Amino acid sequence: MEKKVIVITGATSGIGRALVESLADDYIIFAGYRNPDYERSLIKISSNVIPFFIDMEKPSIIDGAAIFIKRQVKKIDILLNVAGCVMAGPMENMPLSKLEKQFQVNTFSHLRFTQKLLDLLDGSKVINISSMASFGIFPYVSPYCASKRALDILFTALELETGNKIKVVSVKPGVIATPLWQKSIEINKDSISEDKSYEKQMDYMKRNALKNGQRGLSVEKVVNVIKKVIESENPKASYTVGIDAKAAELVSKLPQDWINWLVKTGLKKRGLI
Repeated sequence: MEKKVIVITGATSGIGRALVESLADDYIIFAGYRNPDYERSLIKISSNVIPFFIDMEKPSIIDGAAIFIKRQVKKIDILLNVAGCVMAGPMENMPLSKLEKQFQVNTFSHLRFTQKLLDLLDGSKVINISSMASFGIFPYVSPYCASKRALDILFTALELETGNKIKVVSVKPGVIATPLWQKSIEINKDSISEDKSYEKQMDYMKRNALKNGQRGLSVEKVVNVIKKVIESENPKASYTVGIDAKAAELVSKLPQDWINWLVKTGLKKRGLI
């Protein structure tokens, strides 16, 4: 029996890498990378793994990645949109360029890639790695929250408008112990070091990011949920993974004034406002 085909973006670390390693024995995996240093290590995982170059910030390269895949297969059974980043900082001083990058990497790139592959996805699943951030507003990472919420909305519309040609599933984990947190410190070092008006808040964000990289939900728990979605004939539209994510989902159902009060109370307790 011919193996099914899975395409994964962000396949070099965290959830993406764990998915490649976990699924490679049973599927043909197209594994997306941006840093060429990772290409060889992806190839070593299995002969079923086919690395492809993709840069989520560059539309022309996204299009080229889609062309590369379409030249090799006629059908994609699962598309896993995993790649992402976190842009942090106070909205008062947030450069629009950072907002644009956040939405390009976390939202627009995935939509563009999916559009380009849509004719290979008839009857297939598109699984997006969203976040508990999609449920609300987390101060100082609001660009991330908004990009994940937009990802969920736009892909739900894509499913409905194409007459259920695809099944879209949003997986919303809580805090996960992945390299994303260390990367977020690096990518936001300007906000952390230069924004003196929010120095205390940015220092807290840095310390919290370092803790998250160690104490978060294990990647394996998220991967196990995704594997169940892949194997399910009729998966749900959304899966919330982790106690913190489930708490965020519950809180999101409260009136906005109540949510604002809860968030402000938490910030005051930490001396951040």
